[in-house]
Amino acid sequence: MLPSNIGDDPEQRLEAAVRGFLAMVIDTEAQQRTMLRLSLEADATLRDLPLRQGRAIGWFTEALDPLIPQLGVDGVHKVAVGVRAVAGIEALVWLVDIAGMTKGDAVEQMVWSSIAVLRRALSESPASQVQTRRRL
Repeated sequence: MLPSNIGDDPEQRLEAAVRGFLAMVIDTEAQQRTMLRLSLEADATLRDLPLRQGRAIGWFTEALDPLIPQLGVDGVHKVAVGVRAVAGIEALVWLVDIAGMTKGDAVEQMVWSSIAVLRRALSESPASQVQTRRRL
């Protein structure tokens, strides 16, 4: 999902991964909406859906790999899950169908939200806390 020459900047890496993921979501929007609808069914046998396998979390985790020394494996996973919570078909449906955004504006909102999740995690990391205490 990441371009081969992306570098190590976490924000650039995450933005590229989120944009790539959202392009795929929009390209397969009809199927994504069907999978979302089926995933909401009470019948658990309908929930084994091929498009809903959690792959995006892996892509976001890979994008955030350079942060493992700072956030740890669990911290990077937590950020990846947080990003997935704000970027995907669920958010697209709400932003377009309910909030009335264009798809382009919805993508920009999801990218913005993803970066906000990352920045919050970085501001709360132990390394950030040490730097803050040093400035005081």
